[in-house]
Amino acid sequence: MGEPELRSGRLADAAGVNVQTLRYYERRGLLPAPRRSPGGHRLYPAETVTLLRVVKAAQRLGFTLAEVAGLLTAGRHDAGLRTRARDKLAEVERRLADLTAVRDTLRAAVSAGCDDLVTCAESPHCPLPFTGPDRGPATV
Repeated sequence: MGEPELRSGRLADAAGVNVQTLRYYERRGLLPAPRRSPGGHRLYPAETVTLLRVVKAAQRLGFTLAEVAGLLTAGRHDAGLRTRARDKLAEVERRLADLTAVRDTLRAAVSAGCDDLVTCAESPHCPLPFTGPDRGPATV
């Protein structure tokens, strides 16, 4: 006999998710529909714990659920993980560059002593990007 099947609550506990997450993932196609017990309880194969952990790990890496579904499907049919991970890495690096620019601007605002947004916006030394590159007044 194979590994025991898990009811929803035990599976959710083992995978570190809640029961509503299981049902949501079923609706999204990330989890196959489970077998039902004679009493109507959902029964999941034990390996579903691993699948749920994979989904959660991919989400922590920045993949959306739609992307995770694609990764799961691609893994069964081709070597799509490497390509998708490379694309996600490029996206993360772009976001890091944007966040670095924001961080640097905020540091400059703190160093410049900007306490009032309006006063700072009128100063030629204000580092905050209130207007275009010429720092002149905005036109409407």
